[in-house]
This record gives sequence, C-alpha cells and structure tokens, in this order.
Amino acid sequence: MQKEVKEKSRYAVVASVQLPSVSDVEFEASLNELRELAKTLGYEVVRTFVQKRSGFDMTAYLGLGKRQEIRDFVNHESEEIDTKPNDWDIDTLLVDHEISPSQARNLELEVGCEVMDRTMVILEIFHRNARSRAARAQVEIARLGYMAPRLREAAKLAGPQGRQRSGEGGRGAGESHTELDRRKIRDRIAELQQEIIAMDVERNTQRARRQERQGLAVVALVGYTNAGKSTLMRALTGSEVLVANKLFATLDTTVRALHPESVPRVLVSDTVGFIKNLPHGLVASFKSTLDEALDASLLLHVIDASDPGFERQLEVTNEVLEEIGANVVPRIRVFNKIDHVGDATAQAEREATLRAKYPDCVVMSARRPDDVAKLHQTIVAFFQQDLIEAELFLPWTAQQLRGEIYASCQVLEERSDTEGAFFRVRGESGSIKSLREQVSEM
Repeated sequence: MQKEVKEKSRYAVVASVQLPSVSDVEFEASLNELRELAKTLGYEVVRTFVQKRSGFDMTAYLGLGKRQEIRDFVNHESEEIDTKPNDWDIDTLLVDHEISPSQARNLELEVGCEVMDRTMVILEIFHRNARSRAARAQVEIARLGYMAPRLREAAKLAGPQGRQRSGEGGRGAGESHTELDRRKIRDRIAELQQEIIAMDVERNTQRARRQERQGLAVVALVGYTNAGKSTLMRALTGSEVLVANKLFATLDTTVRALHPESVPRVLVSDTVGFIKNLPHGLVASFKSTLDEALDASLLLHVIDASDPGFERQLEVTNEVLEEIGANVVPRIRVFNKIDHVGDATAQAEREATLRAKYPDCVVMSARRPDDVAKLHQTIVAFFQQDLIEAELFLPWTAQQLRGEIYASCQVLEERSDTEGAFFRVRGESGSIKSLREQVSEM
C-alpha cells in the first residue's frame, strides 16, 4: 500500500522598510498583501520585521541592526525561538519592495537564506498559475526581463568560473558567460514577442468572428485580486471556473455566456486581478489578459466590501484601467462579500454607508442566489437600454425564420392571421433590419 507523504511546511520571514511618505494604514495593507502572496506560494510566514527609515540602505535595503536581528532569528539565535516549533527552518526572506540585484545579493549573504523581493514573488506566482500558451509566453518575458540585470550578481556568487572566458562553444573571443547569457535572454525575449504578436493576430481574428456572430454585448469582470471575481463569474454563468482563496488564482482570461441567456446574448469575461505596486513590466506583459476589458461594453468593477482597505483597492484598479486605456468603458461598481462583514446589522450598516458614497453601486454576495439574480437583471437592462421595439411580419412561406427571430430578439407578442404571423419584438436595430431583409428576399 502506498504511504501518504505529507508535504513539508516551508517557512518564511517578511521584512519591509517604512518610508516617511507612507502612512501606517497603507504600510500595513501592503504587508498583509505580501503575506497573502507568500501563502499563495505555499509559505508560512512566522515573523515580520519592520524598520522605519528615511530611505533604503543602498547596500542591503535594511539597516545593519535590522539585518543582524533577522540573521539571529534565521539562525535560531534569537530569544524568540522558544515560542516556535523545534523543527522549522527559515527558507526565505520576503522583501516588500523591488530591490536591486546587489542589494538582494548582499542581504542574502548577511541573513543566511534566500531573498525574494516583491516582484520576484509575483513573478513566481504568475509562472506557476499561467495555463494558456499566451500567458506562459508573457510570464517568461517578464521573468527574463527581471533576470537579465541580475546575471552579474549571480556571476559574482559563482566565482571565477562566472567571469570572462573565451573560445568555448558559440561565444566570441573574450565574451563572458554573463554576456552570453544576456545575449541568449535578448534573443529569447525577441522570439517570444514574435510568438505573442502571432497569437494576438489569431486571437483578434477569433474575437472579430465571435462579435460578428453574437454582437458586442460583452461584460468584463475587473478588480483587485481575491475580491471574488471568479466566484461571481461562476454564479453569473453557471460555469465551473477555478475558485480559490488565493491571490492571482486566475491569470488566463475566461469567457462564458451569461446564464440564463438574454437578448442580446451577453458574454462575461474574467480577468487577472490587480494588485498594489504591480511592476509596470508585468502590467505590460499581461496587457493581453486585460484586453477583454478594452473590448467590453461594460465593466463590473468587483470590490471586496469586507476589506477595510477597499478604497485603496479602488484606487489601484482605477489607475491600472487608466493605464491600459479602459477608463472610458462604462462601469458598475459591485461591492461583493457583504456576507463577510458580520451579522445582519453590521451588513446593513456597511451597505448604507456604501450606497451613500457610491449611489449607483451594487452591494451583494456572489453566494446569494437572489443577489446574483438582481445583478443579472442589472446587466441585461444595461444592454437592453438601446434596443428598439418593432413589428415583424413573417408569411407562412418563411416560417423557417421563426427560430432566428426568437434567438436574436425578445418576442413581446405574437399573433397570426391567414397571411402569416406578426411579431412585436425588442432587439438591436441591426438584427431587426437583417431579419426584414431576409423576409423580403423570400
């Protein structure tokens, strides 16, 4: 019988410098976010080290005293060790900023464990969670771009063998391992960029065909990572999309039809979640996963109503949407997870506060069918506001078009006489015009 092996826990510590310009609330929110990112990577954070400074230490990010404190903790020389299990070892120090290659190298040498900055943590999560060919290519570009300036520090750690050599396999005279690696990275990035361009052309062609068949009724879910977008997506479409209580559980765009289907037929797409201090390189690399927001006729901006820092999340999402040019798309604010606020009284108070500040918002829980049904009605009403009412006459000789009428229009009334059937419909002007043309050709 196969013996079940329990995966060994991985332990990490978190460190961050609070600059004078950063408020305590904003600083703590960023730390909490990094701890959630660590959880997504499978780490258990056992300690957080905080230092207030006027600026980062240019040598190793943290001040000398704080580096000593972390080294003692990592090496089990701290007095606090007695409060922890006896069998843990610190694998990694997670830093809540992007730091330079030399800072990371010096910090790693001093504290005695691997150092991952915020950008590296996010890149690793993206690398693990990307599923589609396009997402994997974009992740690889971002990782290579991050690695390129760090090759020199890696060569220093490697010793003399990492320095200049000549005359071996493919390298030019005097070309070092580092220079060769950088050239390989540049070539690989160029290759991946060409692949992405080809995939974009294919994706745009498929999107154009889909829009020709089904119109432009597309709603995109956007918002902060872990705000409940995937749960809401499943509730609105009846699909089995991935739902996980982890940051960046969704990286690849998923598109499903709104269920129950409506007239016009509405497509719902889920997108990668936003996060504070997301590196600009990653925003650029993942622009294609956010293209659904640009193509959408309506954005559902999903916000975690139970998070005390939701206003900061609102700002982050607004900034990213503006950066990709999607800030002009009509938007409905959806405050999700109201059921996580507390008891009924607390929920009612939070809802009243939100509606007072955001009069046109939707306050709901994606786990309550009645709330989902109301949001469904709101979405359908948005897309039906430009529909027109008309009357169509279908002679008995053209009854094969009856199914198309019901598929493309909302039939308000149907009656018949000896000549044929009369339909009072609500639909898009283009669909009604097309139906009339087909009838006249028969």
